Amino acid sequence: MTTIASELAAAIRSINDYPKPGIVFRDITTLLGNPRAFRRAVDELVQPYAGTKVDKIAGIEARGFILGGAMAHQLSTGFVPIRKKGKLPHTTVRVAYSLEYGVDEMEMHVDAVQPGEKVILVDDLIATGGTAEGAVKLLRQMGAEIVSACFVIDLPDLGGRKKLEDLGVEVRTLVEFAGH
Repeated sequence: MTTIASELAAAIRSINDYPKPGIVFRDITTLLGNPRAFRRAVDELVQPYAGTKVDKIAGIEARGFILGGAMAHQLSTGFVPIRKKGKLPHTTVRVAYSLEYGVDEMEMHVDAVQPGEKVILVDDLIATGGTAEGAVKLLRQMGAEIVSACFVIDLPDLGGRKKLEDLGVEVRTLVEFAGH
C-alpha cells in the first residue's frame, strides 16, 4: 500500500458485523471529519483531471455528494446529484439497478447533463458495483461521456471495479480493503 493509501486507510473507521454479521463496514465519516485526510483524498481524486476538460461531476447519494461537491469546486465544474427514486423535485430520468438482495431505482434531473458532456462519477466506495453500474447507465442514457469513476475505497474481492471496467469505464480508487 502506498503512503497516501496508508494515511487514508488509517483515517477510515472499520465497524465489524455492520449492517449484518460477517460484514466489515468501511465508514468514511472519520476521514471526512479529519481535515488533512479529507483534503488529501479530494486532492488525490482531482489530481489526474487538473487541466483537462471535465464538464460535470456526478455524485451518488449520499457520500458521493460530499466528495463530488468538493471535486467539482476544485475542477470548476458543475455538480450532478444522482439520487434514490422520488427525491428530486424536477422532471427526472430513472434507471433500475441491482442491489445485493433486490432491485432499486436511481434518478437525476432530465436536464442535468447534455449529450457529449464529459462527466466523472464519484462515490465513497465500490463493492459489488451495482449502484455505480446503474449510475453509469443513467449518465450514458442522457448522452454523457464517462471520463472516469472515482472512489475512495475499493473492495476488490466483491468485483465492482471489474464490472465497471467491463463497461469500458476507467476506475480510480485510493484505498483497497480485502474482504467485505
